[in-house]
Amino acid sequence: MTTKNSKDTTAALPVAVDLKGGQGLSAFIHAANNAPVLSAEEEMGLARRYRDKNDLDAARQLVVSNLRYVIYAARGFLGYGLPLADLIQEGNIGLMKAVKRYDPDRQVRLISFAIHWVRAEIYDFILRNWRIVKVATTKAQRKLFFNLRKSKHRLGRLSDAEVGNLAEDFSVSKETVREMESRMGGYDVSFNGPPASDDDEFTPSPENYLGDSRHDPARALSDAGEAGLRSAQLKKSLQSLDPRSREIITSRWLAEDKATLHDLARKYKVSAERIRQIEQQAMKKMRQGFAA
Repeated sequence: MTTKNSKDTTAALPVAVDLKGGQGLSAFIHAANNAPVLSAEEEMGLARRYRDKNDLDAARQLVVSNLRYVIYAARGFLGYGLPLADLIQEGNIGLMKAVKRYDPDRQVRLISFAIHWVRAEIYDFILRNWRIVKVATTKAQRKLFFNLRKSKHRLGRLSDAEVGNLAEDFSVSKETVREMESRMGGYDVSFNGPPASDDDEFTPSPENYLGDSRHDPARALSDAGEAGLRSAQLKKSLQSLDPRSREIITSRWLAEDKATLHDLARKYKVSAERIRQIEQQAMKKMRQGFAA
């Protein structure tokens, strides 16, 4: 793990502490906790140097002096089962983004502004890595994910009243809340199951029941027979129509270059509405033929 940011928005903000080699996470935490704490005046001065003169050393000092707060915030997310080093890494990215956007003239301490960026990066990392398949994609689902975690930890399965309250708070349906609860209760399954020593211990894995049957000869023969039957039924139904209705259906639905209602109206010298009526009557008659 390093505090180097891979995203271009903060690539210009290097952090002095590098965790490559033998230093490790404990050395990083020790260095971050022992970094000098800046006074409000020092922080404002460094922020103005970076904003006005693009002084990267000033930006580095701002980042390093606030790394202890990133570590503290990251520890609060350990319950999601992800490595602390990765959580800190993502929090560092949020801190560097905040330094880049910080306005010292607002007279607000950097960490008060930055903590929202730090948590946002950690939230996004958790949602991308908590499961192999992403469990939350919309904004409402992301909010539900973190709030459901708290509710389920405290109460177990949600009651109908709690589901209703969450649905109202986040302006979603009760079904959405239940779906998120179900997703979070699932777990990752290996596609290739572990080998069993005998048949009694065999547990079906996805590779056993999710096989690719596209090239199964029996299925191909069955599909071909079904397609032939449908084609014969379609041909028979078309033959039951009068010539004009048959040509309208063929031109509108079966031709490669399909005609519009107005094209057929000009051809038969009637209104487009009349063509539509003929088409509907013909389709009704064909459906009856298919059902027979």
